[in-house]
Amino acid sequence: MFTVGTDEGDLYVAEDEGERGQDGPFLVVYRTPERERRWGWYCTHCESVDNAMDAMGRIECNVCGNFKKPDEWDAAHE
Repeated sequence: MFTVGTDEGDLYVAEDEGERGQDGPFLVVYRTPERERRWGWYCTHCESVDNAMDAMGRIECNVCGNFKKPDEWDAAHE
């Protein structure tokens, strides 16, 4: 686990928890080192926590555009 400094304080990145992205993995970010409060995602491609996730599980980095496809997808979701 390593820390990332933000305007909200230090966040804790779990190197052993993540999802595959097109350009690099997204790692789970926690508010505390004890992993009690999940905060969001860390993009390993550009080292940013500025990411968005939708209800279908799609993750996209707002900085570099790295993305993870939705967990469930069919043509009806477009």
